[in-house]
Amino acid sequence: MLRMIVAAGLSALAACTAMPPSPAATPAVAQSSTEWNAAALAEVVAYVQSQKTTGFLIIQDRKVITEHNWPLPDDTASQTFRTNFVHGVAAGGALREDVASQQKSLIAFLIGVGVDKGLIDIGKPVAAYIGVGWTKASPEQEAAITIRHLLEMTSGLKENLTYEAPAGKQFFYNTPAYAKLKPVLEKVSGQPLYLVSQLWFTKIADMHSTGWEQRPGAFGDVGNPTGLVTTPHDLGIMGQIVLDRGRKPNGARIISEAQLDAIFKPTATNPAYGQLWWLNTGAYSLAPGPGAPRRAGALIASAPRDLLAAQGAQDRKLFVVPSMKLIVVRTGQAAPDRAFNDKLWTLLMNAAPKT
Repeated sequence: MLRMIVAAGLSALAACTAMPPSPAATPAVAQSSTEWNAAALAEVVAYVQSQKTTGFLIIQDRKVITEHNWPLPDDTASQTFRTNFVHGVAAGGALREDVASQQKSLIAFLIGVGVDKGLIDIGKPVAAYIGVGWTKASPEQEAAITIRHLLEMTSGLKENLTYEAPAGKQFFYNTPAYAKLKPVLEKVSGQPLYLVSQLWFTKIADMHSTGWEQRPGAFGDVGNPTGLVTTPHDLGIMGQIVLDRGRKPNGARIISEAQLDAIFKPTATNPAYGQLWWLNTGAYSLAPGPGAPRRAGALIASAPRDLLAAQGAQDRKLFVVPSMKLIVVRTGQAAPDRAFNDKLWTLLMNAAPKT
């Protein structure tokens, strides 16, 4: 349900509640240049709501600026979305959604924790962890593919795991190849994916609405059959851990700063991509999809250049901007506006404090 009605007053749009977000957060009216512009923030919320959004959350400096949970419409497309992506409702009314490729960014953290524990060396071949024959390439071609190549989407494989190019030479957003990192984590930890995720990250991060679910039918039969199910609140926690350089608010470390730096380092084949996270620092970007053209300029021209992004199909977003201590989360169906990212950030920068 919509937690705050824009027409009821602009005072319902600038919350100042301590992290983590609370369903009972009471917003406050922006009063100065160091606070959010309430009228411009109302425009952000109205735009996001118009784009088939189910969850929207802004946190800055550990304070909830605005938080909304909208129900799915009662139409055929929404019912299909519910069947494929929705796994119940969390406390506070947020849908628990399979957030598609946002799962990759959590897997990057889990691999990083595995490196911290001395269990994973990303320079080693994938076959060293899950055995030979995991691809349809020749033994020599397969042996050249390392954990790093899966993290950076440079395996050189097609989606059917046949050979296309030497490993490390070209960017290709390959979900079935990426998904081999899941059995790597299970092998080195001796635990199933759901449990190693809890033990290494989600449980200790207090992401209590986050877990793995089997995907339904043909939707799951694309080389990546398990989906990460979560809420805007829990994605906000993950974003805060990024801002806190790998620590929980109580100071407990989850992942090392060295591993975070490695995850967010631009890769040679796509400067808009790190290790399963999108970056905004590059001079050009390559989008997902076979034969995707090279696009000049930053990933999101209207956003700060230090933006980090966990993105999934259907326009699921977790944006983190360290220079602004800012987290923005959006869940829901695919936005009708295909320029959603740029429009959202244009509106956000107009509403954000001018400091």
